[in-house]
Amino acid sequence: MNTKSITRRAAIAAVSGVIALTSYAAAAAADTTRLRMHTFYGTEIDPIIKAFRDRVRDESDGSLRINVFHGGELVASDQLLSAVQSGSIDIAHGHGGYWSGQVDIGNIEAGLPGGWTSLEEANAFFASEPVASILNEAYSEAGVVFLGKGYGHDYDLLTKEPIASLEDLKSLRIRATSNVAKVLESLEIPTVFLPAGELYIGMSTGVIDGAIYGGPIEYEQLKLNETAQYYTRLNMLMPGWTETFLANEDKWASLSDEHKAILETALAQFAQDITDWLAEGNQSVVDKGDVFEFFVLPESDSKQLTVAAQQVWQEEAARSERNAKLIELLIENAKAQGRL
Repeated sequence: MNTKSITRRAAIAAVSGVIALTSYAAAAAADTTRLRMHTFYGTEIDPIIKAFRDRVRDESDGSLRINVFHGGELVASDQLLSAVQSGSIDIAHGHGGYWSGQVDIGNIEAGLPGGWTSLEEANAFFASEPVASILNEAYSEAGVVFLGKGYGHDYDLLTKEPIASLEDLKSLRIRATSNVAKVLESLEIPTVFLPAGELYIGMSTGVIDGAIYGGPIEYEQLKLNETAQYYTRLNMLMPGWTETFLANEDKWASLSDEHKAILETALAQFAQDITDWLAEGNQSVVDKGDVFEFFVLPESDSKQLTVAAQQVWQEEAARSERNAKLIELLIENAKAQGRL
């Protein structure tokens, strides 16, 4: 028996097998579409990101893969629109306030004071055909594809003293962002702006007496419960912000209809998972029972906030004809809900 010939044949067969497997792997890799997505959230949502990536992979049988980058990892959050326009990233997950200087409707769709007071109301507003049409038009003009909305959660008032009405706030100094500050100041409520990282010092030293920043979980994470104990639901804006998903036009056009459908469904679930995560976090603080005392602003005062917010709404309406149409729809909705 010629053992050398057998050994050579076996070696040739083994090498041929390796080459075949390598060629197969290369072909499979070539058939896999890979997308770069950038969110404005950090590593705190990694379990949600993993579920999203796995869902896309499984639903596409591995032919579509997503690499997700955290806030600030590749680009600053206020550069997300520019990055998706240029193709530096394929999908952006941010909110309109980041790019309001580039897209006229940005501030409105991100959330104006008095805009909506429940997740159900916000979802119904954005799902309506006239609003969806305006968003598609605005982002198409910006050179990107609008993929859908996501929703934040609580955005209310934390103070060192209990609040029974808006009148109680007139003797306090409240931290607020620009649009909210305009509303409060029109009601003779003093405001000041501080970054999130300065709220603890500001509250503990008396620079501010209260803050409108987020929900119970955000306040607890900042340890503000050590400085203030009274959480008041304003019914001014819930969810306190909305989130927007955008895609690069060329990359989106290159996707198959199957991949587009898989991605749209997975993004909708990704957005819902974030909302649920925020809701669960806020409820967990409530359930502890000893972190904050909870109050609700009287309905008449909440309506007063919406009326006062009309100054802000009209400032946005004046920016463009499209903004004016969107604000008119927001007014119609507020009237239908009994807030105007």
